[in-house]
Amino acid sequence: MRKYAITFRPDETTFVTQRWKADESCSLIGVGSVGKSNLLQHLSSEDIHQHYMLSTQKFKTITLDSNMLGPLNDSEQFRCWAGYELMMHRLYLAFYPFDILEDDAQSFYETYQALQDGTNPLYAYMGLRYLELGIEFFTRRGWKIVFMFDEFEEFLKQMPSRFFQSLRGLRDNRKQSLSYLTFSREPLSVLIEKMELSAKELEPFVELFTGNEYFVGPYNFTDSVNMLQSLAKRHQITLSSELHDFLINISGGFAGLLRACFHALPTISETRQPSFNTQAVLSKIVSRRAVQEECKTLWNGLTQEEQTAIKVAFNPQEYHDSLQPALDLLVQKRLLHVTNEGGLTIAPPVFLQYIRTKEIK
Repeated sequence: MRKYAITFRPDETTFVTQRWKADESCSLIGVGSVGKSNLLQHLSSEDIHQHYMLSTQKFKTITLDSNMLGPLNDSEQFRCWAGYELMMHRLYLAFYPFDILEDDAQSFYETYQALQDGTNPLYAYMGLRYLELGIEFFTRRGWKIVFMFDEFEEFLKQMPSRFFQSLRGLRDNRKQSLSYLTFSREPLSVLIEKMELSAKELEPFVELFTGNEYFVGPYNFTDSVNMLQSLAKRHQITLSSELHDFLINISGGFAGLLRACFHALPTISETRQPSFNTQAVLSKIVSRRAVQEECKTLWNGLTQEEQTAIKVAFNPQEYHDSLQPALDLLVQKRLLHVTNEGGLTIAPPVFLQYIRTKEIK
C-alpha cells in the first residue's frame, strides 16, 4: 500500500485522529475528485496512528469497500448477513495470522468459519453473534477497532436499517474500543432524505456522528506540489514553478482534476503561449477527455438541488430561499466561492469551463 508523508492532509487527519482519541465516530464528506482513496489509505497507516495519537495503544483501522459486498438478493436477512460477513472477513484479513491471539487463534478461526455457513436458517441472526464474538477476541486484549465505510451511500442503498441498528448495538457495548468512520459525497442526513430512507429507523446509527462531520476539501498547496512532483518523476518530466502554480490554480487542488490536468500538459505546450492564464489554454485543457471525465464525475455527484443551485452563479436572479441549503453545501465542498462583493463564483476554473462548454447552465 502506498505511503504518504506524515504531513499529508494535516487538517483532515488531525480532525479524524482527535475523534478516535476520544473514542468517537466521525463522518467525512467529499466530492468525487477530492482524493478519497488516498485519504483513507493515509488514515490506515500505523505511522499516522502513532504520530497523531501519540500512543502505544493497540489500534487498528479496517476499511470496508462496498464493491466487495458481492451480488445480493432482496432478502433483508441475507443482506444483513452479507454486511456482517464482509466486516468479519476484513477483520480476519486485518489481524491475520492472529499471533496476538495466542491460544485463542484457533477459536477465532472457527468463529470466522462458522459465520460463512449459509445453510443455517438463522444465518443472519447468527452472523451478528459471530461477528460480535470475533470482535471480542481483540477488544478484550485492549485493541481499539475502527471500521471505515468507503462509499457509504452504497451501504445505505444495499443494507437494511436493521443492519445499522445492529452496528449501533455493537458500539454501545464497546464504547471504548469500537468506532466507525463513513466517507460519502453528501452528509448522512442529506443521503437519507435523498434516498427516501427512514430517518427514524436510522437515527440510532446516525446519532453516533452528530457534531463529528467534516467536509474534505482539495489538497493544500504543499500536498498539490508533492503530487505533481511525484507524477513528474514517474513520467520523467521537469515542471517549472510557473507550471506548478498554473496546474494547481486551474484544478483547485482537487486530486482527480490535478492528475488529469497534469496529463494535459501536451495541450499546454501546443499553445506556445507566454502566459498560461488565458481562456484559450483553459479551453484546450477542458477539451481533453480525462479532464472532462473528472468534471463529469463532479457534476454527476451533486444532488439535483445542488445542480440547480450551482446555476445561480450564472443567473443570480434565479435565486430563491429554498436553494440556500444546497448553496451552503456547495461552498463547503469548495465548488462555489463567495466573492468579496457577496456574489458566487464556480470553482475550480476547469470545472467552470466544463459547465460553460457543456452548456449545463
